[in-house]
Amino acid sequence: MSSVFSLSLDTPAYKGTVSCKTDLYINGQWMKPAEGGAIDVVNPATGKLITSVSAGTSKDVDIAVEAAQKAYQTSWGLKVPGTVRAELLYKLVALFEDNAEEFAALEALNCGKPYEFAKQFDNGLCLSSLKYYAGWADKIHGETIETDDSKLVYTRREPYGVVGAITPWNAPLSLFILKIAPALATGNTIVIKPSEITPLTALRFADLIAQAGFPPGVVNIVNGYGNTVGEAIAHHPEIRKVSFTGSILTGRKIQEASAKTNLKAVNLELGGKSPSIIFDDADLGQTVKWASAGIFINMGQICTAGSRIFVQEGIYDAFLKAFIAASQAFEAQTGDPFSGNTMHGPQVSQTQFDRVMSYIDSGKSDGATVQTGGERHGTEGYFIKPTIFTECKPEMKIVQEEIFGPVATVIKFKTEEEVIKMANNTTYGLACGVFTENGSRALRVAHALEAGTAWVNCYNAFDIKVPFGGYKMSGVGREFGKEGLEMYTQVKAVHINIGMKI
Repeated sequence: MSSVFSLSLDTPAYKGTVSCKTDLYINGQWMKPAEGGAIDVVNPATGKLITSVSAGTSKDVDIAVEAAQKAYQTSWGLKVPGTVRAELLYKLVALFEDNAEEFAALEALNCGKPYEFAKQFDNGLCLSSLKYYAGWADKIHGETIETDDSKLVYTRREPYGVVGAITPWNAPLSLFILKIAPALATGNTIVIKPSEITPLTALRFADLIAQAGFPPGVVNIVNGYGNTVGEAIAHHPEIRKVSFTGSILTGRKIQEASAKTNLKAVNLELGGKSPSIIFDDADLGQTVKWASAGIFINMGQICTAGSRIFVQEGIYDAFLKAFIAASQAFEAQTGDPFSGNTMHGPQVSQTQFDRVMSYIDSGKSDGATVQTGGERHGTEGYFIKPTIFTECKPEMKIVQEEIFGPVATVIKFKTEEEVIKMANNTTYGLACGVFTENGSRALRVAHALEAGTAWVNCYNAFDIKVPFGGYKMSGVGREFGKEGLEMYTQVKAVHINIGMKI
């Protein structure tokens, strides 16, 4: 019998019970890990233990892959029509809608993000992902290609078979669903490792997988650490593709593992150091709102965080004054994720808290000026005040490296040519923002910036229908949209002789 975590909450934002099983979900069953072991899950708002979950190892990955292979060969894959795959995904939509508030509460408890943000943003992305890829499941097709009258040629988009996925801790449920939805829609089976820091919503979602009626082995969830379960997924010879969201360091290891084993297909989303460029003619009020949300939303723990803010000299002073006020508004609404008006929660863990504070200390020691924030908030939990640095030089760590926290650098510029060069002076290339009322300039700059996504007069305005991914070291491949779906298929060309003679 599986171990169960359950907690009753009576808060201003949520009143009810949250629960999930805490073992491994393999072959449609809850299983204890082959070698035992557990991982403590901590509430970042208090630093106290929430519960413990089972810790898998490579042996559990082997068991999960075997179950996924069997399912692919017998009860899933191309043996199941796309219409049936779509029906099951739409069942997940209905089940998720029925339990949406519990998922938001469990996410807030485990991650520390404000409950209302989890309910609106995270749940919204979960539902849009499930609906979008459910709609694609019976519309995956190849093409007929004209060659000559003696031959018929067509292509098929076929699933890989068993795919692996490794998800991060900053948006654990929405990114978990963003991996499984296109994988299942295209007929793959999956072995997925949620972050060991934030596994609870993925484990709760396993119950929905079972209730929806997915065959055993189609979805397998193996909790564990990156250097055990993650490494086993990356190296496994029967996993044909891996999708990973996380750090460059781990992304390199996954590509290396692929090269040393079976050359499995790999797509990576590896974060960024994204620029927001604000020209003199920008709408100041709207720009401040977008820029502050762009860096401080989710406590800066978002891959597209607009952490490098370039402001043209004519609007610099006015923007900085308003931006500091916006930052302080976030700080004033820092606290319990379940308080009705919280906008700013804790960093996800002690490790991440220490990492962000080390960057703040680095900025101070390198000579940058702290305009606001720059220190912890309160004495309990992992809270950091929204922080703004000015007088930043290009070589500073806070300008060059991804901090993944509520830390912005504000840099003055004169000309369009100058700012494009500064903005592109990074190894990352995930996203960028351009703020101007000049349409020609907006397009010109958006096209010149080396990033996979460019937002004009907005920021973090995601849409599941639009492909998302990075340039340079921000990743390989795309998620979201049709392009994200195609990452889970491989193309077969079929040539049929209808008249050729030799």
